[in-house]
Amino acid sequence: MSKSEEASVKSEAVASESLDGEVDANLGLNKALDTYRKLIEKNVKNPTEPLSDKEQEKLENRIKEIEEREVVERVEEHDPVEIPCEKEQITIGPPSLTRFEKARIMGARALQLSLGAPPFIAIPKDARISLDISMVELEKKVIPITVRRVLPNG
Repeated sequence: MSKSEEASVKSEAVASESLDGEVDANLGLNKALDTYRKLIEKNVKNPTEPLSDKEQEKLENRIKEIEEREVVERVEEHDPVEIPCEKEQITIGPPSLTRFEKARIMGARALQLSLGAPPFIAIPKDARISLDISMVELEKKVIPITVRRVLPNG
């Protein structure tokens, strides 16, 4: 009998001794470990030869590590809790604009300029379109547009 077969017999004996007739809760784990053992033994450099003692010991150590891991079960019960914000206090997000916010602000300001709104800066000589003017206004932070960010808690 090879060492892998002996190990399989030992794991089956341990499984059968668990809690006298009660269904083995780790049945899935044992099947997974047996499959893992077979895969490792099959994927050796020379599949016709059995594992060396060193490889067998390494495999057994890995299997022991896997057996000792804690099984985490998903808890289905969950009550969502809203985190209230203090009264009269505005939640402030990050101070920098995202590229999407910048694009939206520049587009809105360029539309205003193209519809005849007065610029807040002196028009630069290299500005050809209203978008160039809105970019300079955004760099100088003179655009009177506020950003409303929708936060997860409302």
